[in-house]
Amino acid sequence: MVTVPIQELSIAEASSLIRSKAMSPVELTDAYISRISALEGRVKAWVTLHEEEARKCAREAEQQLMAGCSKGPLHGIPYGAKDIICTANLRTSGGSQVNGGYVPEENAAVIDSLQGAGAILLGKTTTTEYAYQGGEPPTRNPWNVAHTPGGSSSGSAAAVSAGMAAFTLGTQTFGSLLRPAAYNGLTCMKPTFGRISRYGVFTASWSLDHIGAFTRTVEDTALVLEALVGSDDRDSSTLPGAAPSFVHALNRDVKGMVIGLPEPGGFFQAEDPAISKAVDQAVETLASLGFRFKVVKLPACMKEAVAAHRMTMRAEGAASHMELYKTRADYYGPAMREQLELGFELSAVDYLQAQRVRTVFRNEMMRLFEEVDVLLTPATPTLALPGYKTGSAMFNGPFTNTGLPAMTVPIGIEPSLNLPIGMQLAGPLMGEETLLAIGHTYQQATDWHRLQPSIH
Repeated sequence: MVTVPIQELSIAEASSLIRSKAMSPVELTDAYISRISALEGRVKAWVTLHEEEARKCAREAEQQLMAGCSKGPLHGIPYGAKDIICTANLRTSGGSQVNGGYVPEENAAVIDSLQGAGAILLGKTTTTEYAYQGGEPPTRNPWNVAHTPGGSSSGSAAAVSAGMAAFTLGTQTFGSLLRPAAYNGLTCMKPTFGRISRYGVFTASWSLDHIGAFTRTVEDTALVLEALVGSDDRDSSTLPGAAPSFVHALNRDVKGMVIGLPEPGGFFQAEDPAISKAVDQAVETLASLGFRFKVVKLPACMKEAVAAHRMTMRAEGAASHMELYKTRADYYGPAMREQLELGFELSAVDYLQAQRVRTVFRNEMMRLFEEVDVLLTPATPTLALPGYKTGSAMFNGPFTNTGLPAMTVPIGIEPSLNLPIGMQLAGPLMGEETLLAIGHTYQQATDWHRLQPSIH
């Protein structure tokens, strides 16, 4: 028996109800489609909806499950995908007028993986232009519609927060997974670079782009990761070897684990007192659960690394758009044109110097994780901003630049603006299992991830 609104169920809860035949994929899909119909006018999270095909897939999933053929915990679970992720026979615009009518002939690797797991695609969610800077979509934060949901994965975060999908796919080149997750009270992991194939995803920066999923809980994040992680011959950056059982990692023994805290007043100092207070309370909760803490010294080149990150992103973005820009420059938005032209002006020396700084920074960050199991920081320096600007990704960028895994977990609500607050947990290469274990332990002791926005 369903005791809460269907759209508020976690993936794990919905999957359990489907397996026990207390709820059908058709019922779940219809609930999300109805929710989209009721709220999309205010939230504006979607670019293209796939309603009839979603209903068809839900009926097929119901028939398969009734016949005893289960594809796993995502079978019959509806989701959305950021509109830079290619979907066969469904428009993929990249948030741009440049190829706004583009309909791919094949799916991105992640879409195929989810299709194989039985998940049901509801449609495509909004993004800044090509998941880059500028060209912010009109998407609103469901917790406070006067504020941004963050970007560039704006629609993906807002859709899950508003109860329009069980989970959604997003991407991160600077902070476009972890920041929107924090702004919308969600859980999200940016895995180690190369964990998930990017085949069939529009490139923002080939050495910085990551794929992840917005979910309600750490458990749900583990479920989706199990479907997405793996090597792919079509993406040479993917890491070899089979994926571990991320769900099994949730119950790993965490006693004695050491959590690093940055020195006060440094790079990760939040600008908003409410964020600092929430982080302090999260630390107290984790301490009560048996974790130990150590104050750590961050690499001396943090600011230089941020500059190198921006330079890398501009140069690689310009390279990926070079041919298209020659013939369709006027179709790009002004902010995107400005960024691309800055990238075209960079020299090979500029780019190589950025990679030198990046290598030094990565090595120093990896040494930091020889001292501690994970690093805990605020997920964002500020609360979600009013208006449409996507906000600062400064706290997320270091782990994108290095390719190290990081995760956002909700830890509070700022009451006067009714805006969520998140903490960021970062770990060593291939450290996803440790992050999941710590995040899950925290969520077992708290209820922040269960709160819902009051939008209706």
